[in-house]
Amino acid sequence: MIRTSDRKGKLTRRTFLAAGAAAIAIPTVLRHSRAAAKALRVSTPGTAEEWQSKALEVFKTELDKSAPGAFDVQLHFNGTLFAQGTEIEAMQRGNLECALTSPQDITNFIPEYSIFTTGYLMRDPAHLDAVYDGEVGEEYKARVSKDVGLHIVRSQYLGTRHVILREPREVKTPADMAGLKLRMPGSETWQFLGNSLGANATPLAFEEVYLAMQTGTIDGLENPLPDAMAAKFYEVSKQVVLTGHMVSNVFFTLSNGFWDGLSDDEKKAIETAEAAAKKHNDEGVIATEKDAAAFFEGKGVAVTTPDVASFRDQVQEKFLESEFAKSWPVGMIDRINKAGA
Repeated sequence: MIRTSDRKGKLTRRTFLAAGAAAIAIPTVLRHSRAAAKALRVSTPGTAEEWQSKALEVFKTELDKSAPGAFDVQLHFNGTLFAQGTEIEAMQRGNLECALTSPQDITNFIPEYSIFTTGYLMRDPAHLDAVYDGEVGEEYKARVSKDVGLHIVRSQYLGTRHVILREPREVKTPADMAGLKLRMPGSETWQFLGNSLGANATPLAFEEVYLAMQTGTIDGLENPLPDAMAAKFYEVSKQVVLTGHMVSNVFFTLSNGFWDGLSDDEKKAIETAEAAAKKHNDEGVIATEKDAAAFFEGKGVAVTTPDVASFRDQVQEKFLESEFAKSWPVGMIDRINKAGA
């Protein structure tokens, strides 16, 4: 009996030890799982309230659903990780995995793609998608991958851009913009667009615009109204001029080094998550734009409509006569115009 009891005791102890070992192993496995998650850092100059930033939250949530534990998505708003305009170089160096980049950013590396930065080029959000989701877009993405080292997942609608002024001013034609210090992003094509509108383009990072408007360092800016609402520019402005000079977009981009290191299933999960994010973003921007004029007026900001045709004629003429146009791909304007028609 002693021998049997002894044996049972040993068996019980082994069982207990095995169970304990299993219990200890569980958190170890979880720790390994977390360690294996790929860091996916995303940098944007926008505030957390912008639709693009809200869409990034959707992307993070959807990616965790489709690939649980595979990615550690880290969202950085307000240019806190990398300042506006420095994201591409950061991705090329391997210091950043993801950013929302603009056609103007891409043009710094592929000069002939300045054609995509021309004012009054895209007709509406549907035309944007027809261009970038079609044959033109496929060529664009392949070239960006080859020459810039970025993988474009999708284009997102940023909004239609208008002029926002610190003080009210009679603006009917580009001549009425003379002398205005108009904030524009720092790239050459952005600056050219600001000058083409008749203003004096002034480079300034997005994160610095509110204070510059408040202090009078600049006289105005141009921006999609939903983003201006999210950044509370209505607090430091008195007038919105509905120039509608650009139907603009950003690209959800990943560094090639990061993208190429993913499995097919991981790539598909990212594409699926970004499709959901794009839908959330585009629908949100379009809905907000419908009520934007009334919103600004409700905040005491005058909303005026200029002679848009005079702005369109001047901006397009200046781009067509510029040094930029000399390098534009032959026939590209026609291909863009016909997209989605």
